[in-house]
Amino acid sequence: MNFYIDPAFYVFLALAVIPAVILGFTGHRIKYYGLAASLAFLLLLFGENAEGMLAFLVFLAVACAATFWVLSSWKRGEKSLWKYRCALVAVIAPLVIYKIGAVFDHNLMGFLGISYITFKAVQVIIEIRDGLIDHMDFADYLYFLVFFTPFTSGPIDRSRRFTEDANRVYSKQEYADLLARGIMLVLIGAVYQKVLGTVFFHYFTPAPAGDGSWWSELGEQVKDAYMYGFYLFFDFAGYSLMAMGASYCFGIKTPRNFRAPFLATDVREFWDRWHMTLSTWLRDFVFMRVVKSATRRKLFKDRLHTACAGYMANFMLMGAWHGLTVDYLVYGAYYGTLMGATDIYQKKSSFHKKHKKKRWYKALQWFITINLVMLGMAIFSGQLHTVIGGLFHG
Repeated sequence: MNFYIDPAFYVFLALAVIPAVILGFTGHRIKYYGLAASLAFLLLLFGENAEGMLAFLVFLAVACAATFWVLSSWKRGEKSLWKYRCALVAVIAPLVIYKIGAVFDHNLMGFLGISYITFKAVQVIIEIRDGLIDHMDFADYLYFLVFFTPFTSGPIDRSRRFTEDANRVYSKQEYADLLARGIMLVLIGAVYQKVLGTVFFHYFTPAPAGDGSWWSELGEQVKDAYMYGFYLFFDFAGYSLMAMGASYCFGIKTPRNFRAPFLATDVREFWDRWHMTLSTWLRDFVFMRVVKSATRRKLFKDRLHTACAGYMANFMLMGAWHGLTVDYLVYGAYYGTLMGATDIYQKKSSFHKKHKKKRWYKALQWFITINLVMLGMAIFSGQLHTVIGGLFHG
């Protein structure tokens, strides 16, 4: 059963919410019921996929063992970096094996949701090492990893924020407000995904360049890039809204994932608005650490060049996380380059500093940004690859 796709999911979700509503309105903690419901939904998710279920259970066992091994070591004052690094490798290895296997059309260690649960497990281990987590109840950790509403595609929550919500007992009015917001988010998300996403996908018809005029062929490719961009937004944002809404019903305020990304006036702002939980995760656990390490080692001559290297590492990892294909890796390099170029331009250009608050300049920035973003969509979807391949074989 696919979450937020199969009609049966919504029936089971409605039934599962009823006990959560009773607990919420009667002033009881929902955590343990939410954990049991999540495990039940994961059984439905994997269904008859015994291979996927086995891979998931192996990952869960490895993540739990590695995390509490590091945590116990840190609590005893034995802050061993080799244990920390071994734990990280153990948790990341299944995802790496899966991504490499996918290149050769083999599903090794793969299961639905592996990417997002890996990010959550890695985050906990890093925050233990940073001293931000010095205690974690096993039930809280397990619930954080397996909470079903965002399991397959995010949003990516943070363990400390999640645990605070999970252990909270809401007043009747607080829970009523949360429940109302949750139901509304599910309904809005369904409209986004089922209606608007379907409409835009219908007009996404990628094909190699034909025999028409140069302008008509360009117009067709631009149309497809925009249609895919809008489709991806409404499909993914719709899913995220439904995941948020469903989590609210269980007392978990899963963070927002999109905030009007197509209104951004530069690519940095775009990533502050698009898949925000992924971009902030990468910022906190990849970009900032690459910059800090490079600065400490004096690998680059100034902070701007260091930041550019951080952007490239950050977005190349993001591209590889989506998949080890040419399209995704080029997509990562594309945004790594754009982010660095934007940083250099905004910090070095006197023209930008002089005009950045003027309306005409903001409008121009928006126009350039939206087209750069849609070009990125053409790379991500494989459309540009198809066009270029058609030109060489035409």
